Amino acid sequence: MTALELSSPVAVVGTGTMGQGIAQVALLAGHPVRLYDAVEGQAKAAAATIAARLDRLVEKGRLTAGDRSAAGERLAPVESLAELAGCGLVIEAILEQLAVKQRLFEELEEALAEDCLLATNTSSLSVTAIAGTLKKPGRFVGLHFFNPAPLLPLVEVVSGFATDETAATRAYETARAWGKTPVRSADTPGFIVNRIARPFYAEALRLHEERAADPATIDAVLRECGGFKMGPFELTDLIGQDVNEAVTRSVWESFFQDPKFTPSLAQRRLVESRRLGRKSGQGWYAYGDDAPRAEPHTAAPAPAPASVAVHGDLFQAHDLVGLIDDAGIDLVHKEPFDPDRPGWIELPSGVRMFLSDGSTGNDAETAVIQFDLALDYPSATRIALAPSAAVGEDQLQEAVGLFQALGKQVSVIADVPGMIVARTVAMLVDFAQDAVARGVASREDIDTAMLLGVNYPRGPLAWGEALGALWAIDTLECLHQEYPTGRYAPSQALRRAAAREDLNA
Repeated sequence: MTALELSSPVAVVGTGTMGQGIAQVALLAGHPVRLYDAVEGQAKAAAATIAARLDRLVEKGRLTAGDRSAAGERLAPVESLAELAGCGLVIEAILEQLAVKQRLFEELEEALAEDCLLATNTSSLSVTAIAGTLKKPGRFVGLHFFNPAPLLPLVEVVSGFATDETAATRAYETARAWGKTPVRSADTPGFIVNRIARPFYAEALRLHEERAADPATIDAVLRECGGFKMGPFELTDLIGQDVNEAVTRSVWESFFQDPKFTPSLAQRRLVESRRLGRKSGQGWYAYGDDAPRAEPHTAAPAPAPASVAVHGDLFQAHDLVGLIDDAGIDLVHKEPFDPDRPGWIELPSGVRMFLSDGSTGNDAETAVIQFDLALDYPSATRIALAPSAAVGEDQLQEAVGLFQALGKQVSVIADVPGMIVARTVAMLVDFAQDAVARGVASREDIDTAMLLGVNYPRGPLAWGEALGALWAIDTLECLHQEYPTGRYAPSQALRRAAAREDLNA
C-alpha cells in the first residue's frame, strides 16, 4: 500500500493550533487541503493564518514565491462536511471528548466515499473507542502529530482494534511522504510517547512532594546531569499544567488506576489554582519581564580532598576514576570488600560514596553519601549528592569539593531512594521494556518516538542496554522495598531481560 496520491485532497476538521499545523504540513507536501470547523468563520480565519505563515516562510527564504502561490491556491475553507466529499484523507483535530468525536465521524462516514481514510489526532482517547460507532471502522486510524506539527518530525500511527492493515500502512506511508518520521503503535493508553514518558514527570513531582529538592534543582539535575533538554517542571509549564495533568489522569484511568501511573496531588492543586504555566503567567515558575528567575540549589565552593580511594568497580560510574585522576587528586585503588557489591569511593574521612541504587544511605551502618546517575559523567556539569543522617558537615564538604574539582556544580538533596536521575531512568527503561513485551510498538519505534517526540538524550531501550537490565531491576527492587505500593515493582519484561543478561554474563 502506497502513500496517498498528491492529487487527492486532504481535509482537516478542527482548525485550532494543531489543526492549522497539520493542514500546513499536508499543504506543503503538495495536496489540496480543505479546512472545516463547526464554529462559523473559524475555517476562513484559519486559512488566513496559514497563508500568513506561508508568507513568513517566503520572507525567511524557506519557501519560494512560486511554491507559496501554488500552495495558496490549493487551500480552501469549507462551510459543511458535505464539501469534503472527494477527499482521500480526513484528519480530525477537535476537542478531546469521545462523544463529540464519535458524532463527527458518524457524519463523515455518511458524507465520504468508502475508500477515504479517516484519522484522528487524539493524544489521550482510545482510537478503537472513537471508531466504535462506525459501520466500517477498518479505515479508521490514529495519526498523532506533535505540536508544532510543521516543526516536529514524529507522527504516531495508531491502529485501533478494528483498523485494517492496509489503512494503517497507507497512513504510515503518507506521513513519511510528508517528510515526517512515522512510528507504528497499538491502541494503548498514551500510545508510545505519552505512555512511556509518564515517569519523567511523575518521579519529579513525587520528589517535590517528598521535599527532596525544589523544582529548579530537580530540573537542573535532570538537564545538566541526566542530559534531558528540559526539566519536567519547566516542560509541563510549557505544555500547560492542565494539559499534562489531563493526559496523566487519562492514562491512569485507562489503566484501571494502576499505581505506576498515579497522578500527582501537587500538580492537581496547581491546576485547581489556575497556575497553568507560561500561558497563565504562573506555574511552577513565574513568567513575565519582572518575574525572578528560579535558581537551583548549588553548593558553595569547598576544598577538594588530597586523595581518595576507589574500592572495586564503579560500573555505570567508572568514568569518575579517570576524571579524579585527571584532576590531580591522589587515587588509590583497593580491592572490594564484597566482590558482589558495586564499588565505592572512600573519602579521607572514611565516608563511602556510592552510585545511587534505589536505597537510602540511612540503611548503611556507616556514613554514606550517594551520588546520582549521569548520562555521561565527563560532560555532565552538575551532580546531585544525598548524604545519610550520619554524615557530618565537614564530611559532606569533602564530597562537594571532590566533584567541584571534577568541574561539576553540586546540588545537595535529601536522602531519598533512587535520587533524581537514577529513579527516573530506571522507570523509563522499565516502561519501555514493558511496552515492547505487550506489543505496543517495536524496540526501534519506541526509541525513535522518545528521541523525536520528547527529545530525550537517549532512547530508553538503548539506555537500558548501556546501563544493564540488572542495574535497572536492582534499582527498582530497592525502590519497591522502600515504597511497597506496586509503583516500582519491576515488570516481567524487565525481569526476563535481567535474567538473560545474568545468563550471558
